[in-house]
Parts: sequence; structure tokens; C-alpha cells
Amino acid sequence: MAMDVPRGKEVARRKLIRRIVYVLVLLAAIPLITWGLSRLKPAAPSVDRATVWIDSVKRGPMVRDVRGLGTLVVEQYMWIPAEFESRVDKINFLPGATVHPNEVIMVLSEPQMELDAADLEWQIKAAEANLENLRVTLESQQLAQKATTQQVKSDMEQAELQSDRDSQLTKLGLKSDLDTKLSVAKWTELKGRYALSKEQLDISDKSIQAQMDAQKVQIEKLQAAYKLKKEQVDQLTIRSSTNGTLTQLGTTAMPLEVGMRVAPGTILAKIAQPNKLKATLKIPETQVKDVAIGQVASIDTRNGIIPGHVSRIDPAAVNGTVDVDVTLEGPLPQGARPDLSVDGTITLERLTDVMYVGRPVVGQPGAKITLFKLDGDGKDAQRVPVSLGRSSVNNIEVVDGLKVGDQVILSDMSSQDAYNRIRLN
Repeated sequence: MAMDVPRGKEVARRKLIRRIVYVLVLLAAIPLITWGLSRLKPAAPSVDRATVWIDSVKRGPMVRDVRGLGTLVVEQYMWIPAEFESRVDKINFLPGATVHPNEVIMVLSEPQMELDAADLEWQIKAAEANLENLRVTLESQQLAQKATTQQVKSDMEQAELQSDRDSQLTKLGLKSDLDTKLSVAKWTELKGRYALSKEQLDISDKSIQAQMDAQKVQIEKLQAAYKLKKEQVDQLTIRSSTNGTLTQLGTTAMPLEVGMRVAPGTILAKIAQPNKLKATLKIPETQVKDVAIGQVASIDTRNGIIPGHVSRIDPAAVNGTVDVDVTLEGPLPQGARPDLSVDGTITLERLTDVMYVGRPVVGQPGAKITLFKLDGDGKDAQRVPVSLGRSSVNNIEVVDGLKVGDQVILSDMSSQDAYNRIRLN
């Protein structure tokens, strides 16, 4: 029995040593396990294949185009302004009505203009009466001058006969030289008076014509003033000069109403020609740099596609977009009207041989991005860097990072930014 005690102590000591070794080993293993776990890559997350957009890299021709939403707008408007200060007396058509040439849209009035026109009309009548009176007076004066000239001529002829007779009698000694000289002097005087009277008669014709012309000029001046005033009065009746749709009376800030007074230059009406429309597209500012005048475009009205070409590019950007006008070249489909919402596509260029893929949700032309490229079995995808080139509405050029036939995920994968690899279910 005395030999069993030391042996029991030996067994206990060995057990204690083993426990200490186990503890030391465990303490030494914990950091190693932690370090090993930290070196492990996180497990690849799973993504439902049906929720992502997958496309294959292709090579071949690619049409570069840009797309923008817009509206059909009237290419030409006819604005009708007020020519004079006046009052609106009558409105015959309201916005939305179809008008035709020479139809009266509204009637304005200005009493002073009408009074001035009537006054000028009476002045013309008075001037015409004065012309007739002047004509009669001048003709009477001319007749009197003719009578005087004729009388002087008769007296001159008689004096000439008297002078000849006295000269003959003087030669025969039957008349004194003094009487003959008096007869010759009288004939000479009357001959001068006749020449002067005849000259006055000739001048009277020119004088009559000049006075008549002066009075006629005055009448013509009054007639021109009356015609102008009458045209101004006629312009108070506002008529349409074309076929179209009345889109506006007055302005948005001040619609016209009967009884309103309008100042010169005030917009009275706006007429649109609905058969002459153009499309105004809003193109993103980042894409409009490649748009140029004359490029081919197509406008989708949801009821037909109309061909056209770019005719104007607004120099300013508003809210990140630029207005681009497209002149329509084909017939308008049924239902086309001003302010109709449309979808337009502008063709920038046609590339003959490029490597391209569907345009990813993120990534601008010329940018370097990363995309998930599917493995050969299509069950996993690895993140790869990709350099992009020129872009279109639906496709974009691949410059580097992919090859023809590669399949990539084009959806927004920002939720997987922490992973370089994913698994597709």
C-alpha cells in the first residue's frame, strides 16, 4: 500500500502537464486560425440571372445615333399686331378655330381715325369743287382776253387800211403828210397792241394749265392722305391672310376681351399653319457635341415615323439639354398636331467595322469602367476593366478589355461593388 501513493502523484502530475500543453497549444492556435480566416476571400454572392441584362460583344457595322424626346411645333406662325391704339369691339373666333384667308377675326374701333377719314373725304370734295370753279373762272378770263385780242386785231386791220388809203391820197396831193403820218402811227400802235394781246392770250393758256395742275396736285395730296387714312381704318378690321388654326388671342399674360383698349404693337392673334410642323428634340448636353446641321433624323409620332434632317441647334443648354430642330420631309401621319409628344433619333455616323456591345447602364463614351464578364460555363462572372469608345443610343464601342463573343452584364451592379466575382443562379 505504501508504494501506491507516489504512483498516484505521478499520474496527477502528468495530467496537469498535458492540460498545460493543451492550453498552450490552444492559445498558440487561436492567432493562427484568426490570421488564416482573414486571408480567406469572401464567398461570391449569388445574383438571379433573370434580373440582370447580359449581352455579347460583337464586331461589325454600328450606327451611331442619339435620341431625345420632344414635341411637334409649328414651323411658321403668323403674328397679328395692333397697328394703332384702338378698342376691341368684336371677336368672331376663339383659340382653336380654323380660319381662312380674308375671314374677319375681330373688329377694332378708333372714332378719331374714322372722323379724320371723313374730314379728308369732305376736303377732297371741296378741292374738286374749287378746281371746277377755278376752271370756269380761268376759261372766262381767257374768253375775255380772246375778245380783247380780236378787237385789237380788228382795230389794227382798220388802221392798216386807213394808213394805206391816206398814203395813196398823200401821193395824189389830196391828203396832208401829217394826217398820213398820224394814220401810220395809229396802225403801228395797234399792231404792237395786237402782238402784246396775242402774247398775253398764249401765256393765258399756260397760266390756266399751271393753276389747274396746282389745284389737281392739292386734290391728289388730299386723295393720298384719305387713302392712307382709309387703309388705317380698314386695318381696324382684323382679317386672316392664310389658312390656319387660331392658337392665341392676345398674349398669355393678357388675353384679349371685348372692350379692351390696345396699344400699337400689341399682339392681337397668333395663327399657326398645322400642316407645316417641325420637331424640337431635347438632346442631352453630353451627346449634342456630335450633332450637326443636315444630319438625317427620324421622328416617331407613335402613329408613324417621319423622316427629316437637323435644321437648327440651339446654342444654349437648359436643364442639361439642348433644343435641336428637325425639319420634317415626309407626309404627316394622321393625328399629327402641334404640341404632340414625339421620340426622335438623329443618325451621327455609320461605322463599318468596330467591336461593340450593348450600352451599359453606367459608362460614358471614352470612359474606363469595370464590367462583370461571364465565365465559360456562364455560372460565374468576374469583374474586368473595359475601355469604351464611341457610343450610340443602344450600343457602345469596346476599345480594350473584351473580345468578340465575351458575355458581360450591362445592368447596374453598384450593389456588388465590394465583390470582384459573383455567381449567377
